[in-house]
Amino acid sequence: MPRMTPSEAFVETMAANDVSDVFGIMGSAFMDAMDIFAPAGIRLISVVHEQGAGHMADGYSRASGRHGVVIGQNGPGISNCVTAIAAAYWAHSPVVMITPETGTMGQGLGGFQEANQLPMFQEFVKYQGHVNNPARMAEFTGRCFDRALSEIGPTQLNIPRDFFYGDIDVEIPVPQRLDRGPGGESTLQQAAEMLMQAEFPVIVSGGGVVMADGVEQCKALAERLGAPVVNSYQHNDSFPASHPLWCGPLGYQGSKAGMKLISKADVVVALGSRLGPFGTLPQHGMDYWPQDANIIQIDADHKMLGLVKKISVGICGDAKAAAIALTRLLDGKQLACDASKQQRAVEIAEHKAAWEKELDEWTHETDPYSLDMIKQAEAEDGNWLHPRQVLRELEKAMPADVMVSTDIGNINSVAHSYLRFERPRSFFAPMSFGNCGYSLPTIIGAKTASPERPAVAYAGDGAWAMSMVEIMTAVRHKIPVTAVVFSNRQWGAEKKNQVDFYGRRFVAGELDSPSFAGIAESMGAEGITVDKLEDVGPALKKATDMQMNDGKTCVIEIMCTRELGDPFRRDALSKPVRYLEKYKDYT
Repeated sequence: MPRMTPSEAFVETMAANDVSDVFGIMGSAFMDAMDIFAPAGIRLISVVHEQGAGHMADGYSRASGRHGVVIGQNGPGISNCVTAIAAAYWAHSPVVMITPETGTMGQGLGGFQEANQLPMFQEFVKYQGHVNNPARMAEFTGRCFDRALSEIGPTQLNIPRDFFYGDIDVEIPVPQRLDRGPGGESTLQQAAEMLMQAEFPVIVSGGGVVMADGVEQCKALAERLGAPVVNSYQHNDSFPASHPLWCGPLGYQGSKAGMKLISKADVVVALGSRLGPFGTLPQHGMDYWPQDANIIQIDADHKMLGLVKKISVGICGDAKAAAIALTRLLDGKQLACDASKQQRAVEIAEHKAAWEKELDEWTHETDPYSLDMIKQAEAEDGNWLHPRQVLRELEKAMPADVMVSTDIGNINSVAHSYLRFERPRSFFAPMSFGNCGYSLPTIIGAKTASPERPAVAYAGDGAWAMSMVEIMTAVRHKIPVTAVVFSNRQWGAEKKNQVDFYGRRFVAGELDSPSFAGIAESMGAEGITVDKLEDVGPALKKATDMQMNDGKTCVIEIMCTRELGDPFRRDALSKPVRYLEKYKDYT
């Protein structure tokens, strides 16, 4: 076995796993390894804040299907990453979180930047590798990279900082990659027989379809069945929007067409979807999930089968391989749904046309509070824009092959109805963890992985302020992206709860800010302010042209009214009850 230092073993194992980019902030804890990143073909993309590094690694992973890698200084540099790794966990991203820690001779003494770093991440990683001896550096490093892909989620590699030094005999492990199958023969046959009897089958195309690169196979299954296809929540890129069977996303601020169609299903194929609670909740006044339908759920993680929704058949398998297997089992068979295939196609087209017409005519919110805010804007500002009209104009102006990330928040959630894609690995949302400050660093990571594709981030002004400093990262490292900031000067999603439940008593919801376009310019990017509807599309086109042709990052600040879309946390709220006399007026 060759002789080398543990740092060399660590770096060589990363190189064996095709690591070309690592996101983080330099630190003494791993400086010996960092010193040889460059000759190994590894670029350290230095960020402004380590949470941004974690989101960049997530975006990189989701855009490429490869590992995203993040590293930082022990202690605070590592703790800053927890939120981002939690988001990656719920996105099922194979991110490797490298956590150098206090040296072994200083542990337990309360020294500088000391922390117990394994418990911080244990809830949000699939595997934790702790290097307990320098001679095992390559072994644990390789295992963390293998497990991130096999377990479909983040892993943590924890390394005492003194273990980078010394000399060891080591063999660099060959990466291990699973060959995933379609699932058990028995459950596949049960599912096929159920589909043969289905009168109105519907497919839910989930994130597993994207991760398995199985969109074409999902299309083939849908076409064989003549089944409408809905995207699972925040996976708008799991089926091409131009396909006649595509019906839009389910869940919060999703497609009425998709919801009406799935409500009629007698068999639902949940392909690569865990059927999370936020993605099947009632919306637009419809409790659309079909209570009497047979549910066939296909997921690579057996623990997800039947976890949220009652299912009839659970298949533990790869979404792509399972779609191929089911299509083969149905080929040449007479299906009950064949006779009504043309009728379903007409019904699908009618529902989609009605939803598109409604979106065209849904120019502004009509609840009393929103109407008051619209009148106020007309009186005081004159030109502030309705968010839905802005989102429609942005949709029309999107460049081909675009990647879009969205942050958490009111307008970003409404955007789900307007974001359509033709290929997978195009849409990056914060998923179930729902943290603010997600969209900008994530799209920087995605752009790093796919520099040939236009990259656009959506954020509200509250979420934007949490991560806008990463514009400096994009400028410094020449990773051009376009950011759209919806400036309505408020925490809109939570403010809606104060409207609906707390008598418009607004506490801590207002956000008066300087020009975000101006701040962007101070960081070396381009800035555009838009306060006319006819300028929305041209602004996006100008910004993405600058991104692709001139390598420039641009922030578009769009001045929006304070109208609010539907709330998303009704489950946690109710009308207040007050008992003390001094609070009686607050009921």
